[in-house]
Amino acid sequence: MIPDEGSLLPDTYSFSIGSTTREQIIEQMKKAMERRVADVWAHRSPNLPLATPRDLVILASIVEKETGKADERPRVAAVFINRLKRGMRLETDPTVLYGLYGGKAWLEGRTITRADLASPNPYNTYRIAGLPPGPISNPGRAALEAVANPSRTDEIFFVADGTGGHIFATTLEEHNRNVARWRQIEQNRKATEGSGAN
Repeated sequence: MIPDEGSLLPDTYSFSIGSTTREQIIEQMKKAMERRVADVWAHRSPNLPLATPRDLVILASIVEKETGKADERPRVAAVFINRLKRGMRLETDPTVLYGLYGGKAWLEGRTITRADLASPNPYNTYRIAGLPPGPISNPGRAALEAVANPSRTDEIFFVADGTGGHIFATTLEEHNRNVARWRQIEQNRKATEGSGAN
């Protein structure tokens, strides 16, 4: 049986080869997640727009998939918290991909299309308000802690910066400029790849 999404804590565990069953490993990872979530929930910032520990796990799973940069996680979390507080849609690509492909979404690089964004599914945060119905990954400690204690910022937008990180913005005008820069970076990369340059 496959464990529920968001129920296992990614971490380093010690097991004895041959004497630990798959079920025992999964159970240890589930208990570790339950303990971590309870601890993080107990030490969360006040006034978060999250009603339950499960909401925290759902949002942390999105933060986990949005950035691999540890120093960005609290800031990405803040953007989503700010959006929830303002009643804005999360509009996050990883939820769309998960809604279309489930966990297989992370097995290969995928590009989001306009048709994907228009696709009606319960995880499409471009179409639904609030959080999706469940986690889209197993968030690690850093993502859980980032959601529980996000950066203090008014930012409500971010876009890739071409280096593996993101550029953040507080206004739509600023965000649109950042998106235009990102599109130029993408065009330059495609042109370089098309020319055969290394």
